[in-house]
Amino acid sequence: MSTDQKWKQKVLFQVIRVYIAGHQGMVGSAIVQQLKNQLENTVQLITCTHNELDLSNQLQVNDFMANEKPDQVYLAAAKVGGIYANNTYPADFIYQNLMIQTNIIHSAHQNNIQKLLFLGSSCIYPKDVKQPMQEEALLTDTLEPTNEPYAIAKIAGIKLCESYNRQYNRDYRSVMPTNLYGPGDNYHIKNSHVIPALIRKFYEANNNNAPTVTIWGSGNPKREFLYVDDMAEACIFVMNLDKEIYQQHTKSMLSHINVGTGQDLTIKKLAETIAEVSGFKGKIEFDTTKPDGPKRKLMNSMRLNRLGWSSKVNLEQGLKQTYKDYSSITNQKKTIVPQQIKTTI
Repeated sequence: MSTDQKWKQKVLFQVIRVYIAGHQGMVGSAIVQQLKNQLENTVQLITCTHNELDLSNQLQVNDFMANEKPDQVYLAAAKVGGIYANNTYPADFIYQNLMIQTNIIHSAHQNNIQKLLFLGSSCIYPKDVKQPMQEEALLTDTLEPTNEPYAIAKIAGIKLCESYNRQYNRDYRSVMPTNLYGPGDNYHIKNSHVIPALIRKFYEANNNNAPTVTIWGSGNPKREFLYVDDMAEACIFVMNLDKEIYQQHTKSMLSHINVGTGQDLTIKKLAETIAEVSGFKGKIEFDTTKPDGPKRKLMNSMRLNRLGWSSKVNLEQGLKQTYKDYSSITNQKKTIVPQQIKTTI
């Protein structure tokens, strides 16, 4: 019987209260859905919007944890963005992420919550790290300058978990996903990651009959992408591994686990694939005056594979679903606006 099956069998005898921080985000909402799909009535989900709870406010977070007393915490809340956003708002990225992480992890400890999963990022690894990136590469060299503040915040999150484990015997774990994408993503043309930004560009090009789509950078860097439903499944898998098994595959001061597909492609090939998915027939151009970031980013996910998990959704399938999601959202907005105008008149 697998670890996942054993856990499902165990929770049949009790209801587990699970708090998902960041449940309205792309990853958080996917975790919520996966928990509902996998465990039905055996999990009581706890969620809270930003208007109800400011995660950067220590007092509010501690009161929330004290009142709700969850059995597990998924720390999926974060301020995220692409190269442009990280370059433009570095103070926001480091401050907000540090505050969110610190408040949740410390409040979990203060209220005797034993199990927590922290979601990090592949940007924790050095700029010139050997590819594929292994967990052991953490803190071995200089970080990529374009997202250093965000990376430092994520590294601090890992070390917070490890430190509470070492000092207080908590069971706080960390997973480091590769580049994520999927329904519910941020499709802002400048502040989002590469896939949602490209999906929006090609969608708008199709709608406007534009002859060309311009891509930021040379198109030569290689990246790995993981569909958000796969990430959610991996999070639940790691959270519920037996503690002894988790400790056998990690170290007390090197406890994070990479989550990826094991496959990468160039940004140029990615753009061509999205063009095909979207039906775009025009020309793709590259603006080489814009920075590329690292030449290659590919996770070594063998540790997680050995534990028994691997990704299921291939890139083309995931891109089709994500493009469909953006099209649906945009079409809904188009139908709502005329109705509002008509009512106002």
